Amino acid sequence: MAHEFTDKTVLVTGGASGIGEAVALQLGREGAHVAVADIDLAAAEAVAQKVVDAGGSAQATTVDVGDPEAVKAMVEWTVKTFGHLHGAFNNAGIGGPSALPEDIDIAEYHKLMDVNLHSVFYGIKYQAPEIVKSGGGSIVNTSSILGLVGEVGVLPYVTSKHALVGMTKASALAYASQGVRVNSVHPGYINTPLLENNLEPEAIAGLTSLHPIGRLGEAEEVAEVVCFLLSDRSSFVTGSQYVVDGGYVTR
Repeated sequence: MAHEFTDKTVLVTGGASGIGEAVALQLGREGAHVAVADIDLAAAEAVAQKVVDAGGSAQATTVDVGDPEAVKAMVEWTVKTFGHLHGAFNNAGIGGPSALPEDIDIAEYHKLMDVNLHSVFYGIKYQAPEIVKSGGGSIVNTSSILGLVGEVGVLPYVTSKHALVGMTKASALAYASQGVRVNSVHPGYINTPLLENNLEPEAIAGLTSLHPIGRLGEAEEVAEVVCFLLSDRSSFVTGSQYVVDGGYVTR
């Protein structure tokens, strides 16, 4: 595999599992120094060790992405640890409350917005200046298919992921002249332990049927797109939405 990221440092939030883990592992294989950040430090350390065991370079840190000071400290730690920052994958997120709007707890709504939306602003705020100092690079934000279409019962999640589209476009324009590209990725339902451990087979079958391609996605398939957007191969791509959903939003 080509070493697309040799001598480059990339920060991955939500890096301890799922898509974040898959991206961290691929970045490591492609030569990056990977900063694996997650609220679960032990799990982040396990992923960093996987990268190292495969011959890559990685270290882990803990972060509550909903806390702006914690995000600032995470970025500062990354630069101090590796010397530079060339890219970031703002991937951490939660599912949040599922109910009719009238039944959604306001505190839970705000918590989801802190983790899914405000955290990305904090990330861009502190990441972009460091990437500029390093000569430019790329930021990728994890939105969702539900950042492009609606769904019953998950208003806070849908709202946060739609808002990320606007944040991504505005950030792309803000930093285009400084060499920092900003894009979003929109996964469909991905085959992860989170789904397998929390849903009955019938529910998983129902989700599968929503994807015209006939199956759920794999974390590694999303990682391929994310790493493309983080790399110089996408040097003329900014402010865009990349859908990885097996045709879900095309229905």
